[in-house]
Order: sequence, then structure tokens, then C-alpha cells
Amino acid sequence: MQWTNLSEQTVYENRWFRVNLADVALPDGRHLDHFLIRLRPVAVATVVNEANEVLLLWRHRFITDSWGWELPAGVVEDGEDIAAAAAREMEEETGWRPGPLRHLLTVEPSNGLTDARHHLYVADEATYMGHPEDDFESSRREWISLKLVPDMIARGEVPAANMAAGLLMLHHLRLG
Repeated sequence: MQWTNLSEQTVYENRWFRVNLADVALPDGRHLDHFLIRLRPVAVATVVNEANEVLLLWRHRFITDSWGWELPAGVVEDGEDIAAAAAREMEEETGWRPGPLRHLLTVEPSNGLTDARHHLYVADEATYMGHPEDDFESSRREWISLKLVPDMIARGEVPAANMAAGLLMLHHLRLG
């Protein structure tokens, strides 16, 4: 039962996203007007140290009026390598420069409405470079034991699905 996007028209656009209206053909021949949001890729990075602690940000999201733990993340600039963007975001938001990053997973956090792809990376080491440039993005930055991750997610302390997926993957890979 595949839907077919016959055409799209942009109804709003800025440097962060586009809102489009699509003419979608359903398998039974009917047509559906469907709004969708086109977004830049998002790069996410963290580090897990030898003690199996992961570097997290505690931040408030005004849109949902919620607090939660997150990994450093941001949009990939035009022409920027995704892993380089992940490293840049981690250093800007935490003050820690990651060692070599490896791809952890890519998720589509809301594929019924957006084409967003979040690319998550992890490093096994990082160097503290100083106070974060973008310290306004979080209230604090902490090293949290990976063994605490499943319970944190169950309590709603990691509300973002992309962050929960990445942290659960790290928990699985490092602790089994």
C-alpha cells in the first residue's frame, strides 16, 4: 500500500525548514492534500568514557515545556560533513572536543510529517576545551552512567525519541 507524492508546493520557507503541501495519490486512486516539513539533517554526538559514562545535557524545551536529558545536536550546514557537524555541535554545546567519531545510528523521528534524519555519532574519548560556547543551550552538562539509561527513559527523563534511541543503542553496545 504505497502512497505516491505527485507534486509539492512550498507554502513557507526559512533557513531552517520548508513547509510544503503535497498532492498524494493513495493506492485506491483517491488524492490527499498532505502538509510536510522538509528539514536539514541533524548531527548528534556524544562520548562514552572508560567508566561507561555518557556526556549529556540537561535542558528545557519551550515548545513542549519539558525538561530532559539530551545529547548535543544541531543542524548540518550546507556542504558540511555530517560527522564534522556532530563534532562541532558537541564542542559548542559541552566544551568537550570528541575523539574520532563513529556512526551509531540514523533515525527518522517523525517520518509521517517530516523528512528529518538524525545522524548519531559516538566517540570513546574527548578533550575538555573549556566552557561551552553555546552554554545557553543547557542548564548543565554531566557524565551519567550508561547503566542508569533504561530507568531514566522509563521515568520520562529522556523525552526525545531520537535521544532515547541513541542512548539505548549505546547501553546495548557497551553493557549488553
